[in-house]
Amino acid sequence: MSLYRLITPILSFCFLSVIIFSCLPMGAQTQDEMIVLSLFYEEKDLVVTPTRYPKPISQVAENISVITEREIEAMNAHTVAEVLSRVPGLYVGFNQDFGASSLLYIQGSEQRHVLVLVDGIPWNFLSEGGAETNSIPVGTIDRIEIVKGPASSAWGSSLGGVVNILTKPTGDRQRPTGSIRASYGEKNSQDYRAQVSGMAGPVGYYLFAGRQDSKGLRDARYFDNYSLYGKFHLPVSDYVEADLSMGYSRPDIKLGEFPARDFNATASLHSFFVAASIEAFLARGLSLKVSYHTLKQKSQHMNDVLGLGMIPDPPGELFLESIFDEETTGGSAKLVWEKGRHTAVLGVDFDQGRLDQTLNAGSYLQDYWGVPASSATHPEIDQRAVYANDTILIGEWSLTPGIRVDDNSITGSFVSPSLGLTRKWGKESLFRASAARGFTIPPLSSSSGGGLFLDPNPALDPEEVWSFQAGIESGALKYLWARATLFRHDLDNALILEPYGGGPPAYNDLIINDGEVRRQGLELEFQTLPFHHFSLQAGFSYVDISPSAESGAEEPYAWNIGLRYDDKASFRAELFGRFVKWDVAPVYNASYDDFIWELNLNKKILSGKTMNTEVFLTAHNLFDGEQFVGEDHRNPETWIEAGIRLLF
Repeated sequence: MSLYRLITPILSFCFLSVIIFSCLPMGAQTQDEMIVLSLFYEEKDLVVTPTRYPKPISQVAENISVITEREIEAMNAHTVAEVLSRVPGLYVGFNQDFGASSLLYIQGSEQRHVLVLVDGIPWNFLSEGGAETNSIPVGTIDRIEIVKGPASSAWGSSLGGVVNILTKPTGDRQRPTGSIRASYGEKNSQDYRAQVSGMAGPVGYYLFAGRQDSKGLRDARYFDNYSLYGKFHLPVSDYVEADLSMGYSRPDIKLGEFPARDFNATASLHSFFVAASIEAFLARGLSLKVSYHTLKQKSQHMNDVLGLGMIPDPPGELFLESIFDEETTGGSAKLVWEKGRHTAVLGVDFDQGRLDQTLNAGSYLQDYWGVPASSATHPEIDQRAVYANDTILIGEWSLTPGIRVDDNSITGSFVSPSLGLTRKWGKESLFRASAARGFTIPPLSSSSGGGLFLDPNPALDPEEVWSFQAGIESGALKYLWARATLFRHDLDNALILEPYGGGPPAYNDLIINDGEVRRQGLELEFQTLPFHHFSLQAGFSYVDISPSAESGAEEPYAWNIGLRYDDKASFRAELFGRFVKWDVAPVYNASYDDFIWELNLNKKILSGKTMNTEVFLTAHNLFDGEQFVGEDHRNPETWIEAGIRLLF
């Protein structure tokens, strides 16, 4: 399909929006709606992910998207995956069931290339390299910052991009504030949350508890999760502040039945983390922050025989159990100097990770394939890094040079330079451009642990990329904000599977570095100024991947289209549709026939001095569309849920 045919509808949307909103009478708008949409983000909005220190988003050269707490609340989302699926350029692979597992891809990257952070703590698995986001309570999120493209000069192993999830702050008043939320939908799908923040003496706190449960919107699925989270802030003195946070979650999920493989799959994930930091303001414009964290994640995947005849074992017999018990301990120190036109950051990171990997095989794998009943490996990795960057303001220009040197016990050292540039044209337009070198460390299962019919390859090198992006965003069209971004990523040392590459006697497969991959494309985003509280939004992304990972696969592209109503007082509504064309081969029988539409309604019904009450209703997959990457991963049909939210 030609690029012209892909972008024509969205350009038509842009054109019609301008015509419609230009023809509307000015006197019909409220004072708030008369505000000129100069930039999509306000100058006061700060982001931390690009340089690891807050800076105005107008000075950020990287391709960045931000999702706020208010936007997440309007979605009535249950998982991070639901939220991220609306971001142009970020492709989220999940079956859209309640609490479903998710795979994250940015601009055609692999999931192991995307670094997921929770308040700066790396959330990716050591075993496979990707991250599971359904263990992160969506109710704790203050905002999500997504950097599309390599962020290795700041964060290390992240050649595809970074998803940084920032949790809500502690309270700053003695009187507690918070909310209680409950929802119920089809197939006994339930989501309960309670949160409170405030101050106890000098200590600020934020506490969260959540419970989710569903029988599964498709047969043979279910989801169950408990989560707890707490954050505390203590001003030690006028110049020293300390923070402590901790969290626990325990999702249990049945992924469904897979008839083509004659087994069903269940999984559980237990996550626990503790993080502490202390920040000292040493002098005017000079600060030092030291932090420590530990993260434990234990994932268990169980495959049982369905009994359809392809595996000669009775139904319910164990086929394979995979247990990955991981612990990562690390810390960082960061020195920030702000003087005149400079904001310079100098930091060090260190991490130690250990993976206990156990595979338990059923009788079929033992008898027919010679797999041992149980096997275990215990790979480890040590990582150290030093990084530096500076944001330099020169008139309307902002220049951001950065560099980081990483060293780890698996692949050795790697240098990641970057250079970013922004320029403002008046109050309406902003140009961004960046060039960066990035890398991703091979997962421990590939380099040290191995797997079922997979030998480890200790000779693996990191995958590396050179990336170039440029874009412009503007509100010069009086009632329309628009952003366009072009990108190109040239990947070397790509990891591929070499069948039987392990050689005799087992002739297991082997992961090797081989070949080059080019990913290039564009992203388009549009949003109209509100008129009578209504606004339109649209997004489009397209990636050309060469060579394609799948024989016969086409280039991936995605659409986002939405209509919103928000009176800023008592009623919010949105109709949002998304369409994703994945780069999978025809053999998987994927279906991309339809947009998936969601309708969200939020209404304030009671308002008092100390408490407000809201009710909400969501219709998922409103028009019963089909959008899935394989026959065994079908998305749910239309389903509806309703709930109530108490704010105090």
